[in-house]
Amino acid sequence: MADYREMWESLGMDLEKHDLLCEALPEAFGEVYLSQEGRPQGMDFFNFVVAEIHGVRPAELIEHQKNGGKVFGTFCVYVPDEIIFAAGGIAAGLCGGSQFWVAGGEKVLPANTCPLIKASVGARLDRTCPFFRIPDMYVGETTCDGKKKAWEILSGEVPVHVIDVPQMKREKDVDAFYEEIMSFIKVVEDCTGNQISPQDLKDSIKLINNKRKALQRLYATRKADPVPISGKDALLVTQIAFYDDPARNATMTDQLSDELEERIKNQEGVFPKGALRIMISGTPMAIPNWKLHHIIESSGAAVVVEESCTGTRYFENLVDEGGETLEEMVRAMAIRYMKTNCACFTPNPGRIEDIKRLAQEYKIDGVIDVSLQFCNLYSSESYLVKQEMKNSGIPFLHIETDYSESDYEQLRTRVEAFLEMLGK
Repeated sequence: MADYREMWESLGMDLEKHDLLCEALPEAFGEVYLSQEGRPQGMDFFNFVVAEIHGVRPAELIEHQKNGGKVFGTFCVYVPDEIIFAAGGIAAGLCGGSQFWVAGGEKVLPANTCPLIKASVGARLDRTCPFFRIPDMYVGETTCDGKKKAWEILSGEVPVHVIDVPQMKREKDVDAFYEEIMSFIKVVEDCTGNQISPQDLKDSIKLINNKRKALQRLYATRKADPVPISGKDALLVTQIAFYDDPARNATMTDQLSDELEERIKNQEGVFPKGALRIMISGTPMAIPNWKLHHIIESSGAAVVVEESCTGTRYFENLVDEGGETLEEMVRAMAIRYMKTNCACFTPNPGRIEDIKRLAQEYKIDGVIDVSLQFCNLYSSESYLVKQEMKNSGIPFLHIETDYSESDYEQLRTRVEAFLEMLGK
């Protein structure tokens, strides 16, 4: 990584503690990613992003602020990035995926809070992540009780706007989310000083849709056998998409897909033809949480799809681009976002139908359903998922874990036993 210490110091970061993180990440990334054989050349860009993760993009965000722009830190796939970019702002995903930040979060949160929330709060309070130092505003939501209280704590640090996500999917709930987006427009306009015109929003919808289309194209290549890219690499591309420039991210993802489609034509893969094909479902895996993918793939199976917020939920549905008025476009956005099947909804049959559909599309051999420890939503819903997988004849394994390495060998044993059961 280049020298960004002056920038980090200007952000009020704890440089001594941050140095420990910078020392650990390259080794972890090298072990999980750079040790892979036959990786696509198109992954070089994403390797670079990780190598400069606390430098290049933060510097771009700061330059945007110097030019009068605003940066919004977001925590969830229900935050409509289209609104932020339409107002000339930049949205950057913030969820924490490292055990390094958990202790900082536990200073103010109960230990039995999920690691994603603890890490996110800890990254801010311990001053060890530039992405958590830069935003002019955080944008949260109401998808779980733990997050609701975290926003109250973080609001003492940074202005926070909370989007109320309905907990059911009736027509009146779509109407309610429409109103939430309209309210969010006012908040973003006030923060940026820019009024959003219909043309601004139309252009922004296309911008974010293009990123989604690029990710859809990438995931489509994973349906091939042999699979042309590891699940770890596909996960990394999606993780980076949360905070990278959307136009650049779409371009680089499309270039990677060009290479993968050529591999498919030539029957080239990173796993042997006929390798076991696994779907991971459940809670999101924020960067740098690569633990489960690494265990599965180093055990010889290929992760070919993720039914999660760092997977298909992030990009599967597009916003209808046919609207002309602001109201029509916001209505289309509300419909699109309410199609996302988070475990916060009740009833939530759509998520189970998604898993069954993806199982067919990606020709999976088994589902590994993962819940972050203390995530009551996904841990509870796993019972219903397991029931339906049993009824559908789809082998299923549920795992509950956190960000630490303490359960690594235990998880490896369970995964290897599951794969042995699936063995062809």
